[in-house]
Amino acid sequence: MDPTASQQEIEHGHSPAAIAERLKDGPTVSYLRDWVLGGIDGAVTTFAVVAGVAGAELSIGVILILGAANLIADGFSMAAGNYSGVKAEKDDYQRLREMESRHIALTPEGEREEIRQIFAAKGFEGDDLERAVEIITESHDRWISVMLEEEFGAPKVERSAIMAGAATFAAFFICGAVPLLPFLFGAGANALAAAVVMTGFVFLGIGAMKSKWSTARWWTSALETFTIGMAAAGFAYVIGALLKGWVGV
Repeated sequence: MDPTASQQEIEHGHSPAAIAERLKDGPTVSYLRDWVLGGIDGAVTTFAVVAGVAGAELSIGVILILGAANLIADGFSMAAGNYSGVKAEKDDYQRLREMESRHIALTPEGEREEIRQIFAAKGFEGDDLERAVEIITESHDRWISVMLEEEFGAPKVERSAIMAGAATFAAFFICGAVPLLPFLFGAGANALAAAVVMTGFVFLGIGAMKSKWSTARWWTSALETFTIGMAAAGFAYVIGALLKGWVGV
């Protein structure tokens, strides 16, 4: 970091009091990632359904029925998948905890040697290394936690599978409903154009939010998500138009 950076460029305070306040409750759990992923998928898939049906020149009723079915079925499917994935991670974390606890009970010296080698690789040596091993292994929970983090890369923060699934479904439903609104409220011949514009803004907003997890500028991330979403919708529209001519509807 540039040593001349101003205090305004630092994300949090570094006084002893500020550090203690920030660390006292441990890492916080965020479900924004689940929301962003659900929102992108909801907007892309529902907009693709709308574009495909519009390309086939089917009725507004068909657009609303298929769009609503997509919101519920695909939204639930994605939420269930995210729930199952997070739960699988938690189950695996618990399995590793039980395994390490068993290993410590059966072969404590072997597990101490693992701690010793882990911290030796970090640059500890001599009395400092032995003291680090002693401090870590004197607490059973701390010993297991260090082994999980260092040996298996297990995350320190346990996320709720239910909250992850709920955040995904909510985002999928909210963002996915946007392409249907012009058809629902009778925009008539301009409904598809309105859906394109409205969903485009959704893609831009989600992309800008997604930049929180990358080093890309917000507008770069926004344009990337916009391009992906519009490409998916354009492809669906072309397929719908081709199928209309092929099946003769």
